[in-house]
Amino acid sequence: MGVKLPRAIDYEFDESLKELRLLATSAGAQVLDIVTQERKKIDPAYFIGKGKVSEIRAMIDSGGANVVIFDEELTPAQIRNLENSLEVKVIDRATLILDIFVNRAKTNEAKVQVELAQLNHLLPRLTRQWTHLSKQYGGIGTKGPGETQLETDRRLINNKIKILKKKLDKIDKERITQRKNRLDLFRVCLVGYTNAGKSTLFNCLTKSGVITENRLFSTLDSTTRKLADSNGRKILLTDTVGFINKLPHHLVASFKSTLDEVRLANLLIHVVDFSHPHYLKRIANVTEVLSEIGADKIPIIMAFNKIDKSAEPYAEFGHYFTPDLRNFFISAIKKQGIEHLIKRITFLADDNNSA
Repeated sequence: MGVKLPRAIDYEFDESLKELRLLATSAGAQVLDIVTQERKKIDPAYFIGKGKVSEIRAMIDSGGANVVIFDEELTPAQIRNLENSLEVKVIDRATLILDIFVNRAKTNEAKVQVELAQLNHLLPRLTRQWTHLSKQYGGIGTKGPGETQLETDRRLINNKIKILKKKLDKIDKERITQRKNRLDLFRVCLVGYTNAGKSTLFNCLTKSGVITENRLFSTLDSTTRKLADSNGRKILLTDTVGFINKLPHHLVASFKSTLDEVRLANLLIHVVDFSHPHYLKRIANVTEVLSEIGADKIPIIMAFNKIDKSAEPYAEFGHYFTPDLRNFFISAIKKQGIEHLIKRITFLADDNNSA
């Protein structure tokens, strides 16, 4: 479900819904339909109009859907009202992304980070869990079981958040120790929009066997290997979690220890899916996140990936066989243009030259 407001740009609105469909598929859902509505402003009670709620209810009754996913973040009251009217589960984009992260987290660090993000997301939404109790027993001059239960839950969640933050602090200290042992190494990080081909390029550059999948957020845990063909130079390459439009802020905050690898890198390689029709917008999304995490001052070179799939002639943007110093046109899966990229990385690693 997407709501188009007056200031929305057509292609960005359409692209966001296409991405939401991919996210839903990545989470294991079968998408039955996409519904949109143009509104002058958001309805505070239902996010959408009551007529559209009735329309969706009819679609659910006839099509058998059991969940409705909204492209924007909903308030607890909006979710409660929608679920009461639709009688199915209602989630928003942020909750969907968190659900994917829960299923993809493999290492202890990733699991801790995802759980912390979940709890930070849940905390302001606790009220909807106990509304029936507060309505039934609460009142002026009384302290109903609903309020008591809510306070208990909040305290438990806040305590759990403190425990998880301590665990992450411990992981941070371990990482700091590891980095001190790697001070003489040139650290390179792959960054980019999710599903841009970072893991495929990582395997190509390091001759590793990291699992790659054509789905959003296939990589959550940062993986570090030595750069192959570095001719004795000590170069470490790290594959990182992909970025995405409308990435929940508490998710970015929870992944601080992973994103530290980006902040402390000597060089960033921004991997771009050059075959995507709106790759320029995705470049802007990644640049925005890099600025948000304080990594916008790190030297960066662009790797325009998937030229084998691109309908756009890359010769208009640069020359594949004689690339400039900042833009490289490659196909990681077909290993095209990789040698030029490696040469540039190794050059920058020598005496830590500036990009």
